[in-house]
Amino acid sequence: MPVRIMAVGAHPDDCEFRCGGVAALWARRGDAVCFLSVTNGAAGHHEMNIAALAQRRAAEAKAAAGVIGIQSVVMSIPDGCLEPTLENRLTLIRAVREFRPDLILTHRPNDYHPDHRYTAQLVQDSAFMLTVPQVAPEAPAVRTNPVILYFADPFQKPTPFQADLAINIEPVLDLKLAMLHAHGSQMYEWLPWLDGKLDQVPRDEKSRLALLRQWYDEHDVPPADAFRAVLTARYGAAGKGMKHVEAFEICEYGSPLDDRSMRLLFDQM
Repeated sequence: MPVRIMAVGAHPDDCEFRCGGVAALWARRGDAVCFLSVTNGAAGHHEMNIAALAQRRAAEAKAAAGVIGIQSVVMSIPDGCLEPTLENRLTLIRAVREFRPDLILTHRPNDYHPDHRYTAQLVQDSAFMLTVPQVAPEAPAVRTNPVILYFADPFQKPTPFQADLAINIEPVLDLKLAMLHAHGSQMYEWLPWLDGKLDQVPRDEKSRLALLRQWYDEHDVPPADAFRAVLTARYGAAGKGMKHVEAFEICEYGSPLDDRSMRLLFDQM
């Protein structure tokens, strides 16, 4: 039975980073997946002007979504300027109700980036209100609140990430990297510039993909050893050797991730 999954990131590449692998698995299974960026990502460059970058990042997000055949939505809220206002909450409620997901994935509320924190806050503030018909009545309310899961992150204070679920993404790792590769303004310009390594970025596509794979292995792979207990609980002995995973924590504001929803959302994964 196909399910509907919405990943809500602060910026156009956040979902690819944090759940691109499971999104590829869902898409391969025939489910409906939407990556929603709450901001336009237009502050994420050292040279490009805001208007041009906003257009480029929306196009990159669309291209990344096209790698696995999912939907991409980029909102017009300025990058770096997100606030958990009532206006933004209602905008998010309308977007979620339009897609009507069974599951929402998003940031945790303690994170280094204010846009990440406030995206999490907006999702939390919207959770119950999705079911309230008199809130944003122009968009029909959902009858059942979605399950909500947080992306993994390394931040420790005030509360470290605690994995309730980890999924092996090794079979679709190349697809995840292809999605990240589509975000050229970030992978090969902005992020290397921030790291002081822009001069090390090659020009040809093959070398760039090799560099991306190396960078992912060294810096962005979740520490699978930290999730070993939940991996072996799910996969048995095979979980002991898994290296490329994506992990998630349950948000108590959504519907429970019970046995039924686990089967519905994560069967054959």
